[in-house]
Amino acid sequence: MSGNLADIGLIGLAVMGQNLILNMNDKGFTVCAFNRTTSKVDHFLQNEAKGTKVIGAYSVEELCAKLKKPRRIILLVKAGSAVDDFIKALIPHLEQGDIIIDGGNSHFPDSIRRAKELEAKGLLFVGSGVSGGEEGARYGPSLMPGGSPAAWPHIQEIFQKTAAQVNGEPCCDWVGENGSGHYVKMVHNGIEYGDMQLIAEAYDILKRGLGLEESEIADIFARWNKGVLDSFLIEITANILKFNDDDGQPIVTKILDQAGQKGTGKWTAQAALDAGMPVTLIGEAVFARCLSAIKNERTRASKVLAGPQKEPFRGDKQQFIDDLEQALYASKIISYTQGFILFRQAAKEYGWNLNYAGIARMWRGGCIIKSVFLGDITNAYTKNHDLESLLFDDFFLKAIHKAQPGWRRVCAQATLWGVPIPAFSSALSFFDGYRSEVVPANLLQAQRDYFGAHTFRVLPGKENERLVANEDIHINWTGRGGTTASTSYVV
Repeated sequence: MSGNLADIGLIGLAVMGQNLILNMNDKGFTVCAFNRTTSKVDHFLQNEAKGTKVIGAYSVEELCAKLKKPRRIILLVKAGSAVDDFIKALIPHLEQGDIIIDGGNSHFPDSIRRAKELEAKGLLFVGSGVSGGEEGARYGPSLMPGGSPAAWPHIQEIFQKTAAQVNGEPCCDWVGENGSGHYVKMVHNGIEYGDMQLIAEAYDILKRGLGLEESEIADIFARWNKGVLDSFLIEITANILKFNDDDGQPIVTKILDQAGQKGTGKWTAQAALDAGMPVTLIGEAVFARCLSAIKNERTRASKVLAGPQKEPFRGDKQQFIDDLEQALYASKIISYTQGFILFRQAAKEYGWNLNYAGIARMWRGGCIIKSVFLGDITNAYTKNHDLESLLFDDFFLKAIHKAQPGWRRVCAQATLWGVPIPAFSSALSFFDGYRSEVVPANLLQAQRDYFGAHTFRVLPGKENERLVANEDIHINWTGRGGTTASTSYVV
C-alpha cells in the first residue's frame, strides 16, 4: 500500500482512541491507527473498525509514511513519559511543519516544554484537552486545542467537524499558545470537581437535612434540570438517584463514601495558589474528596464528636428547596467566576491570548460540565472580551442578587443542622470578601510586621511624617526591635 493516504494518524487504541477514530471516520476523514501492541491494531480493524475507511500501521515509521503532508498525529496515551517516548520515536520520521497533537490529560507545564522543544526542530505541537469521556469521543467531544498557532489551519476542519455541535457551532476553537489548551482542560476539570461537590452537598442537605428519600430528591433534580441549572451533571444525578438495585433500594445508598481523584482538580488548586488567585471553591472540592478518603477516621470521629441536636424542619419545605436551587446556581456562578479570573492571570503570566468567549462556547456541549449556563458566559465575554469578572456582567449581577437571600438561608440552615457545606460556604465567603471594599488584611500586615519586620503600606489619606504613601514601612512596635525590614511588601 502506497503512502500519503490518511488525513490524520492516531496512536493509542484504548477505548477513547478507538472511539475518536470512529468519530473522525464518520465525519469523512481517513484515519491511520497505531498502537504499541500491534495485535490491537488487527483486532480493531477486524472488529470495531470493520467496514470503515480506517487503515492500520504496525510501526511508527509506517504510520508516518501513510499520512498526508503536513502529517497530523494524535497521541492518546498515558500522560507523562509515554508521551515523551512517542514524540522521541516520531521525530526521525517527520519533516518541517508536521504536527504532533497530545490529546491526553497532560499537565500544562509539560505542554509548554514540548511546544518549545518541537518548534526548535521545525515541528509543530498541539496540546489539546479532550472532554466528554467515551461517549463524547465517539459522537462529539469538547476539544480545546492550544500550542503552535501555525498548526491550527491544518487541523481546524478535522477538529471542528469531530467536536460536538451546539446550535450549529462546534464545541472546539483555538485556545492559545503552547500549553494553553491543556491549561484550559485542567481548569475545566477543576470546575467539574466544584460542580460535582456542590451537587453532592445539595443532595446531602435534602437527605440529611430535610430527610427526603432518593426518589424524591431525584424528582427535585429533574425539575431543576428544566431551569437555570439545566446541565449534564444535574441530569445524570437525577438518573443515578432513580436507579434501584434488585432489592428495590437505590444503588447510590450502597456505594462506599470515598471519592477518587486523578489529580487534575489538585493541579487547578495548585495553579491558583501559584498565581495568587482565590479559586476557593475548587480547592474546597478537592479537600472534600481528601476528607472522604479518610473513612475509618471519620467513622471513629462520628462516635465521639457530637454535633447539634437535630430538630425537624419547621419552615416552608418548598421554599427551602427553591432556596437551595438558587444557592446552587449562585455558587456555580462563583466557581466559574473564579475559573475565569484564573484564566486572566494565566494569560498575563504566560503571554497567552486567550479567547474567553470561545472557551465557554466549547464547553457548551460534548463535555462533563456542559450546561445552558455556559451560553450566558459566552454572551458575557462576546459582549466584552476584557470583562474583569463575570460578576460585573449585567446578567450575572442580577442573577447573583436574586439568588443571595435564599443562598444565605440555605448556608445558615445547613450550619444549624451540622451538615457540611464546604463548597456552598466557600462560595458565599468569596462573594462577601469580593464585595468588601475593606477586609481585615490590614491587621495581617501589622502582625507580619510585628513578628517578622515584613513591612506594610499606608492607606491613601492616612499619611503623616512617619507613614509615607507608596513606601514599604516597618514600625518598631515594641521599642525593642530594630528599624531594618526583613523583606519588602509583596502583594
